[in-house]
Amino acid sequence: MVQDIGEQLRAQGRRMTPQRQRVLDAVASLAHATPEDVVAAVARDGGAPLSPSTVYRALEALESLGAVGHTHLDHRAPTYHLADHADHVHLVCRGCGRVDQCERATAVQFEAAVLRSKGFVADVTHMAVHGWCSDCAKKR
Repeated sequence: MVQDIGEQLRAQGRRMTPQRQRVLDAVASLAHATPEDVVAAVARDGGAPLSPSTVYRALEALESLGAVGHTHLDHRAPTYHLADHADHVHLVCRGCGRVDQCERATAVQFEAAVLRSKGFVADVTHMAVHGWCSDCAKKR
């Protein structure tokens, strides 16, 4: 995958810099990570410090290539993940904040209903469903 990303960058007149590689490695190791999480992970990886703006630019470049994607789990910063990790729907508990996931296939009927009623092709991998986990639902 990384070799393909390097080739895609070169095709656009860009390259896989050590900074981009470190950001990609951090996203891979964290699974779901805010840009601040990535900045912290890169700071711990033994390399030279990277400014937050460098991390944001690297995330944007990697996302433009389809190597990483992001989801909005709440109203704060987006959460980044490897693009091949976008095979599920995020479930965010309003009570305890726990983030869980379910298979993308669970949302197929929803996607079909939205397409049928609005002509809109939904991308459920980019969204999060908010509600209550089983523990918090029992407490309600």
